[in-house]
Amino acid sequence: MKPAMETAAEENAEQSQEKKVITRPEMEIGRYHWMYRSSRPHRYHHVPALRGNISPLGIQGCFECCIKCLGGVPYASLVATILCFSGVALFCGCGHVALTGTVSILEQHFSTTVSDHALLSEVIQLMQYVIYGIASFFFLYGIILLAEGFYTTSAVKELHGEFKTTACGRCISGMFVFLTYVLGVAWLGVFGFSAVPVFMFYNIWSTCEVIKSLQTNVTVPGDQICVDIRQYGIIPWNAVPGKACGPILENICNTNEFYMSYHLFIVACAGAGATVIALLIYMMATTYNYAVLKFKSREDCCTKF
Repeated sequence: MKPAMETAAEENAEQSQEKKVITRPEMEIGRYHWMYRSSRPHRYHHVPALRGNISPLGIQGCFECCIKCLGGVPYASLVATILCFSGVALFCGCGHVALTGTVSILEQHFSTTVSDHALLSEVIQLMQYVIYGIASFFFLYGIILLAEGFYTTSAVKELHGEFKTTACGRCISGMFVFLTYVLGVAWLGVFGFSAVPVFMFYNIWSTCEVIKSLQTNVTVPGDQICVDIRQYGIIPWNAVPGKACGPILENICNTNEFYMSYHLFIVACAGAGATVIALLIYMMATTYNYAVLKFKSREDCCTKF
């Protein structure tokens, strides 16, 4: 007699063979599916969702390329560059014309002797040459800072694949941070210095307004109200006449040279203030970019080990 385990195994084998038997209807159905492929059950494959203009081959469209490029634009540096160019242009252009008008006013009304204002004329001419140098320097420096902003922003946002930076690049970025801080402090002084002629012209203009208001008052003659330029230290005390009073001062305020110089000094002062704001934005942008570059370079070095 066979053991019980062998008998159970034979029964299971016979049951599996019975299950594998294909009936005639099943054979007909299989043949039908083989002859007509459209009746075969469909197999659906997962297709990735298309974003914008991305093709199924994975090629990015124009919209995605534009968004990627716009993501790498250093907007803070771009705004600072536009503000810096505008401020420097206003300061240099208006300051140059205003200084020329100031020399003309002094020669015609406050210092008739050439030797009295010779030193002042040389200083003003030197300042005009300095203005040319400032305009050229900041034009190049603004472009360099904008290019550095593009570089650091692209590196920080990893738009070109794997993050890559060198010690030389970080050193150059740190140098721009230091130089921008120095220029920011220097332009604070320039902004304060540009407010001095505005204060002087405002005093002259306000004195002329007082003379106009006193014309109807007979008890207080306008001839006693004067403006002495010598007290500001721009011409020596022995300069002749050195001051203007009453109707003469009023005529000076009505000239086109005084009007233009006064308003141009105001615009130049505003341009210096705009440049200071631009340099402050540059400070924040360059400091942030340098900090992120330094942090990611340390992180990259740690991941290698």
